[in-house]
Amino acid sequence: MKNISRALFLSSFLVIFLFSCKKDEVKNYFEGGTAPVLSASTTAITLGYTTATDEAIKLSWTNPNYTFTTGVSSQDVAYLVEIDKAGNNFTNPQKQTIAVSKALSLSISQTQFNDYMLNQLVLPLNVQSNLEIRVIASFSSGAEALVSNVLSVTATPYAIPPKVPVPIDGTLWMVGDAAPSGWSNPLPTPYDASQQFTQVSETLYELTVNLPGGGGYKLIQQQGDWGKQYHMLAGGTWEGGDFEKKDSDPQFPGPVSSGTYKISVDFQRGKFTVTKQ
Repeated sequence: MKNISRALFLSSFLVIFLFSCKKDEVKNYFEGGTAPVLSASTTAITLGYTTATDEAIKLSWTNPNYTFTTGVSSQDVAYLVEIDKAGNNFTNPQKQTIAVSKALSLSISQTQFNDYMLNQLVLPLNVQSNLEIRVIASFSSGAEALVSNVLSVTATPYAIPPKVPVPIDGTLWMVGDAAPSGWSNPLPTPYDASQQFTQVSETLYELTVNLPGGGGYKLIQQQGDWGKQYHMLAGGTWEGGDFEKKDSDPQFPGPVSSGTYKISVDFQRGKFTVTKQ
């Protein structure tokens, strides 16, 4: 009888143990959500210098209601608002992306929207552009992304002062050991001509030049004068980055390998780019 009782006890314990284990294995599975529905206060955006601080557009979207087997998620949802030129299908690496945490709306001022158009999307001044806007919802980890509908809007950017002061006399040269001339300032002939930039517009200067590879350079706006130079800001590379007008380091790094390169200096955006030709 003792053996039978012991066997019954062990059997009962095993059943309870297995039931407990099975209960512990119940998991909370993601069941889905609803893509946010995006709407806007206007589709014909008005931008102006005298009304720069006024609201340009207010975007609103619905809650995606991420749902698990235990119900609607209480986790924080992050949103990315994307603005791009129409027809790019948001594949443009220069599209404007704005991160929004938790909120279901975003107000953008006229000066902000104008800056997006000019300095991020690089759209022409005083010309109406067709744009597209969408919002992407996801958990803070970036998982389970849901994409909204796409809104079509129009806007015309207005002129703003350039981020970096343009050369006083409309002249710009490169000088340094990344260039054929070396660090001589003023530049000796013939480098004074071959290393001078062409003024493409009021705020854009370009130079195509053969570079030896390595070294560094700076940009000067007057021959023999280091006090009115431009230098690269931290974070830039030889391929491009931000710059400012200041007699300071770091210098612009030269390309690693020798070759013919095109250097573009955009004072409106405060950015430079270097591409091999």
